[in-house]
Amino acid sequence: MNLCHHSVPFLVYLCIVNVSCEVFTALADLEELLDTEKLVIDTLQNYIKAEEQKLELLKRYADFYQQQHNRATEDVQLYISNPINAYTLVKRLTTDLTELENLMGSQISRDFLNNITHFKQTRLFPTDEDLNGAAVALTRLQDTYRLDTSSLARGELNGIKYSSELTAADCFELGRQSYNNGDYYHTLLWMTEAEERLRDEANHTISQSDILEYLAFSTYKQGNVHLALDLTNKLLEIIPTHTRALGNKVYYEDELQKTTDTPKKKGDDESEEIQQDEEVHTAEADPYGKQHYESLCRGEIQLPPKMVAQLKCRYVTHNNPFLLIAPFKVEEAHINPNLYIFHDVMSDQEIETVKRLARPKFQRATVQNSVTGDLEVAHYRISKSAWLKEHEHKHIADIARRVEDMTGLSMSTAEELQVVNYGIGGHYEPHFDFARKEEKNAFKSLGTGNRIATVLFYMSDVSQGGATVFPVIGAALWPKKGTAAFWYNLHPSGDGDMLTRHAACPVLAGSKWVSNKWIHERGQEFRRPCTLERPPENLIV
Repeated sequence: MNLCHHSVPFLVYLCIVNVSCEVFTALADLEELLDTEKLVIDTLQNYIKAEEQKLELLKRYADFYQQQHNRATEDVQLYISNPINAYTLVKRLTTDLTELENLMGSQISRDFLNNITHFKQTRLFPTDEDLNGAAVALTRLQDTYRLDTSSLARGELNGIKYSSELTAADCFELGRQSYNNGDYYHTLLWMTEAEERLRDEANHTISQSDILEYLAFSTYKQGNVHLALDLTNKLLEIIPTHTRALGNKVYYEDELQKTTDTPKKKGDDESEEIQQDEEVHTAEADPYGKQHYESLCRGEIQLPPKMVAQLKCRYVTHNNPFLLIAPFKVEEAHINPNLYIFHDVMSDQEIETVKRLARPKFQRATVQNSVTGDLEVAHYRISKSAWLKEHEHKHIADIARRVEDMTGLSMSTAEELQVVNYGIGGHYEPHFDFARKEEKNAFKSLGTGNRIATVLFYMSDVSQGGATVFPVIGAALWPKKGTAAFWYNLHPSGDGDMLTRHAACPVLAGSKWVSNKWIHERGQEFRRPCTLERPPENLIV
């Protein structure tokens, strides 16, 4: 058998061809040849062992993939609407798959690798950007809903277990993505969790040294040089020749020495106090900022009892003959500005039609640039949207007519029905629906004036999160399938209503589908006449 023509390791080849001698001319040389054969046998056995270990690892990957896939197919919507499951699915098809491709690097597996490459080119496949987005979404949920890292890693969302646990590698990847984004706070949280889980796992694809390297540098970036040095020394105990760790160790020691040698200057305490005062001043300047918004999302802020006592539910007919038979059921959610909830105004059949027509048109949702008026993608709006015209289906036309009956406003200048599905941790940070005075190019191409009112249909229930919140007035509207929210964006004078600033909270568990009709000023002159009375200056935008 000519071993040179088979896939034998290079070491075996060396054993055979590196020594050129006429072994057949002396029995003594044949004795030495037995030793050479033993080397070949040992090398082959080591190769077989390595291949068996690789196959065993591939089997574990395949079993794990199959296990997760089986769980997903039991209830696809329930599985993918969980942000932890969504993140791990994207990870399995990005970083995990890259590891598999590296393992399957032999000639035998070339056909299988070609299949995977073909899938990536012809089918929907996640990218590294998707993985980063999924990781950022999880950390956003973690912050907004104050989720404990360990509980989240166990698959628990606010005490309810929805999914299987994250592995050490899953936590490591969350930490790595946070690190790549310059988010050292979440890097520390997830790398620490990865290290904890690494101790309890028999089989893993990451090392403690990798975790320690990220932990040390992120700790330094967070300002704790002492702990960064300790973690670096711990890393060097594992790998004494680690180049980056050796360089960082010298740097951290120099930084600590500088701190020791530099005496504290008079006034340092005062500067710290000034900085704290600036932070307080910033909070006072924006009392309805991020923390307030997140508190509303968690349901921690409620309307005052005096206002709740004034809210009413009633039937509305608008003197419409049809509505005399089937009036709208309207619930007041807030007074000044008036927020209304219309119940049972979109049927399940209509919802399915809207979803079906929207899916092929979905694109990343955009926002309008306040300077240019152009639409652009923004990190603070995570969702996909589509626009549907009334002539596309009877149900779309029916919805438009229903909005006219609900609001008493003309649909002649209203925008098309916008359909939105929020992604992993999907949200839309606080914003106005109307264009402010400095946004002179907004809606210019439409020629229909500003957005006078908004109707927002909820087309799905959401297990956790996903509320529409109004930070300035402290109101929160929770998604309920088939209902619609309605409010005026403009005062009767045409001035923007500052109190209508609102946001879509991140979806913690579930899939959030909404659609909305934005109604414009033109055509409403006799339906909602202008008034000369204007709100106070501080309430005008």
